[in-house]
Amino acid sequence: MTTTTRDSLRGKARRFVNQLSADVSGLAMVEFAFAAPLVLSMGMLGTDTAMMVITHLQVSQIAMQAADNASRVGEQDVLTARKVFERDIAETLIGVEKLGEDMNFFAQGRVIISSLQRNAQGGQWIAWQRCRGAKVFNSSYGVQGNGATGTGFPGMGVPGRYITASQGTAVIFVEVAYDYDSPLPLELFDGQQIVYTAAYNVRDNRDLTQLYPGGPEARCSTYSAARPT
Repeated sequence: MTTTTRDSLRGKARRFVNQLSADVSGLAMVEFAFAAPLVLSMGMLGTDTAMMVITHLQVSQIAMQAADNASRVGEQDVLTARKVFERDIAETLIGVEKLGEDMNFFAQGRVIISSLQRNAQGGQWIAWQRCRGAKVFNSSYGVQGNGATGTGFPGMGVPGRYITASQGTAVIFVEVAYDYDSPLPLELFDGQQIVYTAAYNVRDNRDLTQLYPGGPEARCSTYSAARPT
């Protein structure tokens, strides 16, 4: 190769390098390639966090609504104390099913409804307890029959701030647990357990002697999303 040819090739190479260094036509594409994963990750993180917050709100509302509804149900008779039947509690649980329909609540969660009352000695007593949901979750505050006699059972709720029932009335105490299922591939909060409680005093003069038969019994020994039969 002659000197002239080498000089010509070097000149072309320098011109190409100069043209390439001045070319900014692909700059935006390169910047996007570097920034897109970060932006998308931050967007998914924000969306997943928002969904988690919304799910917390939904579970909280389910707990409050279930306690409120269970505190109102019963036979409509102005002449006698209102009797509560198994079908009334079953209807309350159907209401929970409707509230949590879009989040597949009973397949991923569980609701526990307890009637906290006074026993014959004046102590606190869980007179009855009904449950529904496929999630394996048991009450953190007691099971049916706790406190049936004596005064050793303090009530339900956080130690030091126990919820108790007054004489002649009852408190409906509800516990709700749900496993969050992230809809996004990031799955930062996937599988996190969300738990809420709520309590309402019964609204009317209620017959506290029993939960009367006359409908499907939502047994706490059953873990299923299906309606009790």
